[in-house]
Amino acid sequence: MRLGLALGYWGRGPSPDHIPLAQEAERLGYDSVWTAESWGSDAFTPLTWIAAQTSRIRLGTAVAQMAARSPTTTAMHALTLDHLSGGRMMLGLGLSGPQVVEGWYGRPFPKSPLTATREYVDVVRQVLRREAPVEIDGRFHSHPYRGPDGTGIGKALKSITHPLRPDLPVLLGAEGPKNVAQTVRIADGWLPLYWSPSRPEVYGVSDLPPGFLVAPLARVHVCDDVSEGLLPVKAMLGFYIGGMGHAARNFHADLMGRMGYEAEARRIQELFLSGRKEEAVLAVPDAFADEISLVGPRERIAERLELWRKGPVTDLLALAPDRRSLRVLAELNA
Repeated sequence: MRLGLALGYWGRGPSPDHIPLAQEAERLGYDSVWTAESWGSDAFTPLTWIAAQTSRIRLGTAVAQMAARSPTTTAMHALTLDHLSGGRMMLGLGLSGPQVVEGWYGRPFPKSPLTATREYVDVVRQVLRREAPVEIDGRFHSHPYRGPDGTGIGKALKSITHPLRPDLPVLLGAEGPKNVAQTVRIADGWLPLYWSPSRPEVYGVSDLPPGFLVAPLARVHVCDDVSEGLLPVKAMLGFYIGGMGHAARNFHADLMGRMGYEAEARRIQELFLSGRKEEAVLAVPDAFADEISLVGPRERIAERLELWRKGPVTDLLALAPDRRSLRVLAELNA
């Protein structure tokens, strides 16, 4: 099982620690470093900055949001950074949810998310393979554009720049069983948001093709007090389950429900959406936060790490660790 460093997205501003952490991860033998985006900082610019100040560690987006860019634009970002980094780029994509897509990007959330994702990946693959001009007459993506409000003179084009790797890895963030199943069919890897090594059946993962990447994000924190160490995990869960989506449509809350915490997920939503955010965080069960993270003394993390190794996980992406936790995880996984 390889290790990755997940830096996430910025809060109020850029963290001065991200470059030193990425360089330390590279020194410790970590395989990859990942950036993300929500509705603030983008995923590609920080990754390019990291690429310029590292030499070996692979670079991934976990995730870049599909609604933020047309698929050809995303492919341009990926092939450009792949060239500049000497072939270290991995493209992780996610559809996000209706609240973000419609509220931030000002676009309709697709009525058929699976079709929209499949078409998006198809276009990205066409750009990267560069075998012919990009052409698709899809439900959500049309190249050349042939909609009623177009000019009708669009021309199918092939990338001027030759991609460094036509097989640049494409990974997808997926939560629902049908989405996960499609991810296995059309992508090179899967980026689970919440992964519990004790219940892989929740995700419907089986018969993975050779070389397929399973790369969950998990907070890693070496500390003496487990309950205190879980508080940032619970804060993240409270925000995602309570606030990252509508009360009637929240993919994160649905996943928590499938993992056996349906009543707790709905309670977290109720509290968060009524403005009682601190109560929502405290309502996150310690047991749920604990099973999707690696928190506690070194010996406890060592024992729990074995569960992650026994399953289909190929890459453990350590979310927001401090330098000590980064080092301890590398030592335990050696």
